[in-house]
Amino acid sequence: MEMLLPDGWKRPKGYTNGVLASGPFIFTAGMIGWDSSEAFDADDIVGQARRVFENIIAVLAKAGAGPADIVQMTWFVTDMEEYRANLKPIGAVWREVMGAHYPAIACVEVSRLVEPRAKIEITAIAAAPR
Repeated sequence: MEMLLPDGWKRPKGYTNGVLASGPFIFTAGMIGWDSSEAFDADDIVGQARRVFENIIAVLAKAGAGPADIVQMTWFVTDMEEYRANLKPIGAVWREVMGAHYPAIACVEVSRLVEPRAKIEITAIAAAPR
């Protein structure tokens, strides 16, 4: 896997602009902040983000992959201002759970998610180790 940074571009913080990877690939569904019994243990975006990251890791582990194999993520948040106000704690949780690997990431505000209590939903694409 190679992180792509065009010449002269500033290095982004918390993500990369592009990733060159080879498969096989793993595609996750939209992961939300509930546990394996579909119960939420947090109502704040930081707590839900932690659980989302843990859920993504659990799915990737079934294919022998981990956080460092993620090449792209799309984050859907219900309140961009709440997300922005919590960038530092979300970043701290990211580093604690996912490590110092930063894939290509897009973050989009949506009016709501399928689960009414969910504040964040993330899809991930990973390149499975061979």
